[in-house]
Amino acid sequence: MRLKHLELQGYKTFAARTDFAFKGGLTAIIGPNGSGKSNVADAIQWVLGEQSFGRLRAKRSEDMIFTGSNERARMGMAQASLTLDNYDGWLPLDYGEVVITRRAYRSGENEYYLNGTRVRLRDVSDLLAQSGLSKRTYTVIGQGLIDQALSLKPDERRALIEEAAGITGHQAKRETALRELDETRHNLERVQDILGEIEPRLRYLKVQARRAEERMQVQADLDTQLRIW
Repeated sequence: MRLKHLELQGYKTFAARTDFAFKGGLTAIIGPNGSGKSNVADAIQWVLGEQSFGRLRAKRSEDMIFTGSNERARMGMAQASLTLDNYDGWLPLDYGEVVITRRAYRSGENEYYLNGTRVRLRDVSDLLAQSGLSKRTYTVIGQGLIDQALSLKPDERRALIEEAAGITGHQAKRETALRELDETRHNLERVQDILGEIEPRLRYLKVQARRAEERMQVQADLDTQLRIW
């Protein structure tokens, strides 16, 4: 799997539709200060589901949208699309190419799409987590991250390495499974308590039902004898 295209429209400084093609090998995006190089990296993180505005160098969702210039009016929506080559089946989808799209509106609403079909953020996150390409696996390494990692405490560095290796996702699933197992155990104990409360009552009702049946049988026998007489 590899990144083939990044298409931006209305995203930060990219008002017009702009397509970045990533061919095999290394690709360098160069340009003067203020030309939008960092915004390209931000856009990749954004499409992958990043929710931290700090990591996206923004304060709110609306900051993703082109604010306008002397030549162009501000836009009402930002859109970014990643096209991934999936012919090796790295992503668990039956598509040779997978297009992930995210849109942001000035209302604060965000939309997510997989190959043109609208999905939830959770759907995108779960898909990427299965492939090790989630928003927090350090697919995109920002400036200063290496220096920051070297200054971490051992426990913090281990947590960072586990997160980058994708272990964190498995740990989260394990914790969720253990929590659900614990809830199931509590529910089972509650059911057993309820059964313990109603079993004596059930036994009493069974005795009463048997006596009622016996009385009905005696009454039926008596009615038969009366008709014979």
